[in-house]
Parts: sequence; structure tokens; C-alpha cells
Amino acid sequence: QVQLVESGGGLVQTGGSLRLSCAASGRTLSSYAMGWFRQAPGKEREFVSIISRSGSRLRYADSVKGRFTISRDNAKNTVYLQMNSLKPEDTAVYYCAASSLYTGDYKRMDYWGKGTLVTVSS
Repeated sequence: QVQLVESGGGLVQTGGSLRLSCAASGRTLSSYAMGWFRQAPGKEREFVSIISRSGSRLRYADSVKGRFTISRDNAKNTVYLQMNSLKPEDTAVYYCAASSLYTGDYKRMDYWGKGTLVTVSS
């Protein structure tokens, strides 16, 4: 079992930055690929980014490419999402998830956090 807890969300103005963290307990995080997903009100959960177990492979949704950076520190059992140049359309609850597979398919995640709210004001 893996427990995931996100933090770092909040209210920010357009163009601002936030860094989300996802701390894991239970099994070591290095056993999993880690993803970030988001869900805006009335919309489906969507893929944001994923990082492989070692951190050597990264993938981003087109909507965040060049603005968001995913990283991980396996020694600290933590994954990060640095979000820059934020836009109102980035407003959503952001979830981290762990998977035994390197995939952006949210249906194939094994563990989920409860999410952290990011609100970008215009």
C-alpha cells in the first residue's frame, strides 16, 4: 500500500507560479512511475505529467508543456510539479498518482492522493 498526500496548492494570479509536492508513505516511491492529473469542475480528470521510476523519462500534456516541470526525489519519497506561467484554465484539483506502469492513462493508476486545489485568478 502507498499513501499519497499532495500539498502546495492555493490561489495565484495569472502568470504566477506554484510548486506542488506529493509525499508518499508505505512502499518506497521508487517502485512506481508517478503522475500528476487534474480535474476542473464539470470536466473529466485529465493527464498532466508523468515521470518514470528513475526520473529518466518524462511526459507532459500539450497544454502544460514548457510551463510545468515534474521531478522526483526518491530519497525523500516525494514528487514535485513546478508550475510556471499559470493560466486561469489551469484551475483544477491536482492529484498525484502512482502506477507500476509508465502511462498517462488515469484508469491504470494504482494509488491516488486526495488532491490539492489550484486556483488561478485572471
